[in-house]
Amino acid sequence: MFSIIQAAGWPIWPLIACSIVALALIIERFSSLRVARIAPPKLLDEVLSVTRASLPAPDVVNKLAANSLLGQVLAAGLRSVIQEPRISESNLRIAFETAGRAAAHRMERYLNTLGTIAAAAPLLGLLGTVIGMIEIFASQGGSTGGNPQQLAHGISIALYNTAFALIIAIPSLMFYRYFRGRVDEYLLDFEQAAERMVPHLMRFTAQR
Repeated sequence: MFSIIQAAGWPIWPLIACSIVALALIIERFSSLRVARIAPPKLLDEVLSVTRASLPAPDVVNKLAANSLLGQVLAAGLRSVIQEPRISESNLRIAFETAGRAAAHRMERYLNTLGTIAAAAPLLGLLGTVIGMIEIFASQGGSTGGNPQQLAHGISIALYNTAFALIIAIPSLMFYRYFRGRVDEYLLDFEQAAERMVPHLMRFTAQR
């Protein structure tokens, strides 16, 4: 591996840095976007069951918010009704939407960086290719003929950087699109959960 890096020249170091950052982001997003941390499957039904007869105590709402991102969204709606017993349906929906936007921001964290790496890696590879071509042309100059070592070094820089850039860019783009799809699925789940919670919570405002 060290011999490959040495043959690829200095342009490969930015690509190595991009590969390390991309790998770290992919691992972090896999951990952060797990179903248990975002939207546990039975959480909404449990909340509806617990709040069937009355609103929960504040400590229960705090535990719900600490459960997951979906719990935070549902807790935001519960807090709105608890703090403002006469809240209108439009204001309750705004509370859910605000909490949903905050949750979306947390789920989309680092995804732009991963997408930037996917877009920038081929350009860095192209830079390495250009530098390799410069080395190739330089090896053909002079009155004494070509320099075989410089020619081989230029070819190595061009090919290794191009290949390494594609090795970084393709998986980064695949995981970027995969995580984007996961976030969209979670946001759809949040919207459906909010649609079920709004009429459920409005019963308590009507009673009061």
